[in-house]
Amino acid sequence: MTRTIPNPPTEPFADDKLHEECGIFGILGHPDAAAHTALGLHALQHRGQESAGIVSTTGEQFYSHYGLGRVGDNFGKAKVIDELKGSAAIGHNRYSTTGRPEFRNIQPLFADLAFGGLSIAHNGNLTNAVALHTELVRRGSIFRSTSDTEVIIHLMALSQGEDVTDRLVDALRRVEGAYSLVALTAQALIGVRDPHGVRPLVLGRLEDAYILTSETVALDIIGAELVRDIEPGEMVLVRDGEVTSFKPFRRAAERFCVFEYIYFARPDSLVQSISVYEARKAIGAELAREAPCNAELVVPVPDSGVPAAIGYAAEAKLPFELGIIRNHYVGRTFIEPTDQIRHLGVKLKHNANHRLLENKRIVLVDDSIVRGTTSTKIVEMVRGAGATEVHMRIASPPTMHSCFYGVDTPERRELLAAGNDVARMAEMIGVDSLAFVTIDGLYRAMGESRRDPQAPQYCDACFTGDYPIALSDHDGGGLPAQLSLLTENSS
Repeated sequence: MTRTIPNPPTEPFADDKLHEECGIFGILGHPDAAAHTALGLHALQHRGQESAGIVSTTGEQFYSHYGLGRVGDNFGKAKVIDELKGSAAIGHNRYSTTGRPEFRNIQPLFADLAFGGLSIAHNGNLTNAVALHTELVRRGSIFRSTSDTEVIIHLMALSQGEDVTDRLVDALRRVEGAYSLVALTAQALIGVRDPHGVRPLVLGRLEDAYILTSETVALDIIGAELVRDIEPGEMVLVRDGEVTSFKPFRRAAERFCVFEYIYFARPDSLVQSISVYEARKAIGAELAREAPCNAELVVPVPDSGVPAAIGYAAEAKLPFELGIIRNHYVGRTFIEPTDQIRHLGVKLKHNANHRLLENKRIVLVDDSIVRGTTSTKIVEMVRGAGATEVHMRIASPPTMHSCFYGVDTPERRELLAAGNDVARMAEMIGVDSLAFVTIDGLYRAMGESRRDPQAPQYCDACFTGDYPIALSDHDGGGLPAQLSLLTENSS
């Protein structure tokens, strides 16, 4: 049986997953603003692990700290937090999309503009950033980073708006793409979602302080309450203990990223008032109805496949077992990636539970297949543990298209489903059978109908190729999914 997977990643320990680019957090009106921001970023660590930054303000002066690596590596010491003075702060976790993570691209970005200091942190991807960057450079703008986020700052600097909100609205009316962002001035905290609402942003409250962040888990960690989701196309201004809402953009059809429910968000988050954990279980149950299997055990590919596997097992009335155990303490550069270590591959992160799998017909449940490299190794591991049959069920439709809206996606030619049908993919990864939840089944699991024009629709472009926002920098140019302004990373 041929099992050739195209274009394996160069990093032998990298998950064969899509990666969210970042998580954002902002708070105004609390004496421990920086400490709470660090805790919030810690809760959002899953959204980006390559760098973290915090900017705070006393209202008279701004303070900042940035570092490559995880939140705990950079903000784990009291001295660092003590130097981030003030009752307002914003922070950012980043996952870079291509090339090496660079210090100059760590967010939040900061600039002194005509109205004073401004710091901004962004989750998403601007699809006309290259065109805007070219225009701005011709007009004399000097960029310090290769991040598309900096385009927003330069557009604000050139705006003739009277105050920061006018300038930010002017800038965002020029950009295309998906974005949720938080901005901090000497006196105010601002949050914005793009008109389609592709990326998440919620408003929370802790005593007299207000918080803006990517997910509700960042509120939970500091004991804050969820107030509500920021609406698509909404801008909120937090100042003097009050929240003011604006709707400055032309209305657009809501297209929230459905992959937040499938994989990106933490399962203990509420996203758009929906429990991510319950959504994943429901997708697994729908998958069991669509693609039943004559097997003896349901085994999740940890950790992201666990809720869907629970739902699949319950619907299929099969035992759920942890047939694969994950080692959570192996980093991406645990050891020099020699040929011998590369051969070990996935075993550094996953190990088969031999006694459980031996002489069993197994259903493996995972959230997605991207390149297929990890799936192949997992299947080989399970067969090596003595499983007599290995079937795989995927709690998302086939990933056939690149994302241009803030998700680290391989180029389309590297996506296993882009050039192979399900039967061929099953042969390539070495399973006895393979099935994905259908796009209609995914919508049913979410309580919606993709065929009902009156029902809420998601951004499902990675499955369908239906891109809801113009791809100005990409159309006709053959450019990669995740662009930088030079040769580095996007936001």
